[in-house]
Order: sequence, then C-alpha cells, then structure tokens
Amino acid sequence: MKEIRPGIGKRARGFLRDWSLPRQLAGQSSASDAARSTQSEALRPRLEQADKVGTVICPYCAVGCSQLLYARGNQVIHVEGDPRSPVNAGTLCPKGSATAGWLNSPLRETKVKYRAPHSDHWEERSLDWAMDRIAYLTKRTRDETFVEKLPDGTTVNHTLGIASLGGATLDNEENYIIKKVFGGALGMVWIENQARI
Repeated sequence: MKEIRPGIGKRARGFLRDWSLPRQLAGQSSASDAARSTQSEALRPRLEQADKVGTVICPYCAVGCSQLLYARGNQVIHVEGDPRSPVNAGTLCPKGSATAGWLNSPLRETKVKYRAPHSDHWEERSLDWAMDRIAYLTKRTRDETFVEKLPDGTTVNHTLGIASLGGATLDNEENYIIKKVFGGALGMVWIENQARI
C-alpha cells in the first residue's frame, strides 16, 4: 500500500517509538527509560553554556534575596536563587525570577532620555548632564520655595516645593541618609517610601 503523503509513516513510527505512554502501560517505570525520547536525549541544561557565575542581590524589594547570575560572554542566560543565602535559601518570588527577562528585554532603557517642556520627542542625554540638571532644578526649586519662618514667627526652615518618593529596594541605612539629607539639609517635608503605599 502506497503512503498518502511521503514521510508520514516515518513520522508516525517515530512518534510511537518516542511516546512514553505505551511503555508505561506495558509496566516500565516512568523513573527509568520509559519517559525517555529522542527529543529529551538531545536536550542540554541551559547552565552548561554559562562561562561566568556571579552572586547578586535581587533589586525588587528590601528583603535582599541572593541570586546566582549565569552569563555567557556579556549576556545573562539564567537567574536563580542562591541556596547558600540565609535570607531566601535559594527561593525567589515571581519578580525575582523574572530578573533575566528584564535584563535582556529589548525594551529596557539604558540611556538617559529627556523631553524638554512642550517638546513632542525624547532626546538622548549623558548621565552627567542629567545629574547636573537634577541638581540645578532641585537647588532652584528649594531657593524659590524655601520658608524660614511662618507669619507668626515660628521657625520652620522647610520647603513644600519638593517631595521624595523612595523605592522599596532601599535599605534602612539608605533611608536614614535620605531622611537626614532631604529633610535636614534641604528642608523637605514630604519624604515618603513606596513600601508604605
């Protein structure tokens, strides 16, 4: 009997050979060769390709879970929890597990983008320019809105023209410095943290 389509018999025989269900129904243990297939034989662990392994801290929150970062060249190929860490003992939440995805995303911005007032497009600027611009605008706004005394003579030395919203990745020491510098030196009143929202 002639095959309807060439190669269909070969594919069917390959499927039946690789399909584990008949072997398991025949009594073979799924822990042995019963679950093996030609496709599974060709699979290799992704970590086998890594030429560098580094330990990093997850950037998503202040818990500080330790991660193992596997890279080939300058490309991150895998991220997993570090089992040596007393904080997370090798586990990661969904956000931490997605670290490799956002590191390798083609949509990830790696350059400073600036859109001038009333502009309809973004411009690339240097990091030095951006830091200078932030410092300039902060100083200008503080100078324009700083209040030394209230009308009744009460000394306040504050500004209501600037606010700070910190991120949950900041630890206690960083938040302490932010409170001292922003509140004490700049006189900012509105200092908040995303972790409280």
